[in-house]
Amino acid sequence: MYEVVQQPVGTYREFVGRTEAHKTVDLRARVEGELLERGFVEGASVKQGQLLFAIEDAPYVAAVQGAQADLERARSEVERTAKELARGKQLAPEGFLSQQDLDKLNAAASQAKSGLKAAESQLETATINLGYTRITAPFDGVMGKTRYDVGTIVGPASEPLAELSAADPIYVNFQFEESAYVTYLQQRQREGKLSQAPPIDITMRLANNEIYTEPGTLNFADTRIESTMGAVSLRAEFPNPEGIVVPGMYVTLLVEGRDKENLPVVPQAAVQTGQGGYSVLRLDQNNKVEQTIVRMGRRLGPMWVVKEGVQQGDRIIIDGLQKVRAGIEVEPVLRQVDQVTGAIRPESQ
Repeated sequence: MYEVVQQPVGTYREFVGRTEAHKTVDLRARVEGELLERGFVEGASVKQGQLLFAIEDAPYVAAVQGAQADLERARSEVERTAKELARGKQLAPEGFLSQQDLDKLNAAASQAKSGLKAAESQLETATINLGYTRITAPFDGVMGKTRYDVGTIVGPASEPLAELSAADPIYVNFQFEESAYVTYLQQRQREGKLSQAPPIDITMRLANNEIYTEPGTLNFADTRIESTMGAVSLRAEFPNPEGIVVPGMYVTLLVEGRDKENLPVVPQAAVQTGQGGYSVLRLDQNNKVEQTIVRMGRRLGPMWVVKEGVQQGDRIIIDGLQKVRAGIEVEPVLRQVDQVTGAIRPESQ
């Protein structure tokens, strides 16, 4: 026999979600050339700024050197035309230089300045292209599988070389059906708390049915309903310092309100299932057995919340159910239930 107790229970929902890295980037070649080096191990962690790929840079080094030479020539031309224009301005007032020749000197000086700007631009472009031959990690993360081996010619038209993702924290995307979401918003509006963060606790159950140790938070709710699904998209965030949760996993989110209500809980082993639904075998004041229909709520480990049918202090049978039937009188022995394992033990232990 087990004496029913109450415990605080919040509003509870379960959602199927899928994990996603909070940052993901495709690493692409922005210049063409032979892939000379790969500086990471597939599936391993990398640090921001770490060299990931090196593309042959000889043509781009030569382009930089050529642009530097062109820039020096352009600077010399600017100096030469500036000096000639200065001399022309001295001679023109004395009649030794016609206005037409002075205009030519002005044009030459302007053209030289334009050539200098073009040379500076060409050097900047060449320098940028040279920088593109070294592809480094834009943030700390984990490298995916590379698509090209060293020695392959790659370029802007190639597929991404590899993917870099950061999964700490990890995101979990899930959906809340339209009708329930509207009901929730209306309730929050009536309470005057629509603009406040919802008072909920979020935990995650992994594919092996184990509960993830880190708590989650709700960090995004879409502003529209998906027309094809009739639901709003939501996103939870969990710390993932050890990288246990990887992107692409299907998980179950357990969302519980922090506003609790005291409800009776019974061991799951005490609940029977039949055509009429769920029931338990309860003892009356004379220790006679009676079958009681109950409406069940959420499961809490080995325990089960009862919404209707029993209350705190009721005595129910939890072992030997197959030997007991309604209407008989029994001699009850009080038992206790381990709230974690569900093990049944005598009251004295």
